[in-house]
Amino acid sequence: MLFKLKLFVSTPIIIGVVIFFASCSSGGNKNNTKEISVDSAELERDIFADISHAKQIFYSLPSPLESAMMIKSSGTHFTEKLLNPLSNVNKYTTNRSMAVSMGVYLTDLSYASLFDQAQTTIKYMEVSKKMADGLGITDAIDKTTIDRLEENINNRDIILDIISETFMSTSAFLRDNDRQPLATISLIGGWIEGLYLATQLAGDAPLKDNKIVDRIIDQKLSLDMVIKLMDSNKDNADIQYISVQINELKKVYDKITIKSSKIQPVVDEKTNVTTLKSTSSSDVTSEVFNELKETVKTIRNNFTL
Repeated sequence: MLFKLKLFVSTPIIIGVVIFFASCSSGGNKNNTKEISVDSAELERDIFADISHAKQIFYSLPSPLESAMMIKSSGTHFTEKLLNPLSNVNKYTTNRSMAVSMGVYLTDLSYASLFDQAQTTIKYMEVSKKMADGLGITDAIDKTTIDRLEENINNRDIILDIISETFMSTSAFLRDNDRQPLATISLIGGWIEGLYLATQLAGDAPLKDNKIVDRIIDQKLSLDMVIKLMDSNKDNADIQYISVQINELKKVYDKITIKSSKIQPVVDEKTNVTTLKSTSSSDVTSEVFNELKETVKTIRNNFTL
């Protein structure tokens, strides 16, 4: 795999994003080599020198859009019945439920948009707006956002920009207004929804050489970041509720071993491109994978029903 990334983040975060997009462990003990292309000059210009440790962890996690991209890149198809129903929106009245469901809905609309589901994308942006309004984030998703989406509904690049901007705006508002726990909950909600969609789409297909299974297994690395992020807000009651759910998921992921070699940078002096190379392998049984699917489904239902 070869990716060229332009990131407005610090170096530790780069590794997190690299792991998410490039790590492809195998369900059959098969070694894989990954190559990630990073433009050194661009990274040097864009890195923030003073970003805090908590923000490093936050940005190293896959966003709702990145979770949807994970599903799209694995070669699966669109299944609307897997989305969190629009009719559920009126059930979410607490800050915790609105935050987690906003992450869920943003992942669903990202998933729909990547598969060119225009009307579904608009509808899910509207319910995301309702959640944002409930949390007092009226500027993050406003009428202009919806109008822009409708005007560019056939332009995937612009749609993806709008979705990305929406997620970043809502997260920034919550963090900048001393509501970091809710920003964390929203991010975790989106991440769980991405896992739910992926595990459901994986079905009962063989685990070996299965791209979507590989990416599901790789989320064990993101889980470590989720736990660290929750630890930074561990005194918050809502985070404690979420933590109980995530720890159940950890028990299952702990049954899966991922072995990765140290990432080695290789610089091409002519192009000024640094390629990060690593190898990894993993082993997962059908029993453990099915347990993972059921655990993710239970957590997702606890978040949305």
